[in-house]
Amino acid sequence: MSIAVAGDTTAARRKWDWARVRATLGAWGFLAPAAILVTVFFFIPVIILFVISLTDLSSSNFSEPLHFVWIENYARLFRDRFFPKILLNTVRYVILTLGFFNVGMALVLALLTTHINRRAGFFFRMIWLLPRITPSVVYILMWRRIAHQPPFGILNQLLAPFGVEPRYWLFEQPWLFVILVNGFVGASFGMIIFTSAIESIPRDYIMAAKVDGASTWQVIRDIILPLIRWPLLFVTTYQSLSLLTSFEYILLLTEGGPGLYTTEVWALTAYKRALKTYFGHNQWGYGAAWGFILVLIGLILSIIYLRVFRFNELVEEPKIDVL
Repeated sequence: MSIAVAGDTTAARRKWDWARVRATLGAWGFLAPAAILVTVFFFIPVIILFVISLTDLSSSNFSEPLHFVWIENYARLFRDRFFPKILLNTVRYVILTLGFFNVGMALVLALLTTHINRRAGFFFRMIWLLPRITPSVVYILMWRRIAHQPPFGILNQLLAPFGVEPRYWLFEQPWLFVILVNGFVGASFGMIIFTSAIESIPRDYIMAAKVDGASTWQVIRDIILPLIRWPLLFVTTYQSLSLLTSFEYILLLTEGGPGLYTTEVWALTAYKRALKTYFGHNQWGYGAAWGFILVLIGLILSIIYLRVFRFNELVEEPKIDVL
């Protein structure tokens, strides 16, 4: 009798082990396509970027011999007298654009459009999507026309009746327009994510709170914001990394000016060092050093965000007590 029970237990354990192996293989099978994409388009390029940053590669057609200079490009980077200014510009650009527009205004727009008529809210969100779907060159040309030098410029013409002296707004307030241009595009992304999250909240929670006498602000503070914590983490993390690597609108609007490095950010500097060339001369190695440090900054920021928002708790499996 005991031999039969032991045999049944061993067979059941083997069956359970095989089921566990199958489940593990199935999970890896589903993850394999994403893992391959991340490896091919992120890890391998990062390794190549790091290797190039250790060389003196400068030929546009890779025809010149390659020599390793090891950390010379990094030493040159930190010795650059404009390094502190570019770093400060990047921090200013990311914090102000992220706080006021990509997260702040996006959340305000989502809250406003979900507390009005549904069709009106849909139309309002569609208007805010226009900057994102407009081609970059056309979008920047519109802004340059708005802030054009006097006596032209839409902004000058609008402010003239109020006694405001015409001025070249883009030259005098470059950071204002850099943040506005990028912020209006970034706010639309967060608005869509937050709107979806807010509309997925069961209406019973909000109705119960209002029946208990809660104000609109109390509903937003105590119900909506805690329940959209994960979308807030996602938008903050994604938009921070996106802003760190974005320079397209700055390049088209100010080219890093006016003046010397006035609005130039880290990603734009890496682009100019590596790819903006005259007479076929590039600085691939030096530009790669700027780019690799930007990758490290992005990884550090991601880890900080995951710690601050306690990502492990957000994706933790629910604990169900079986009585």
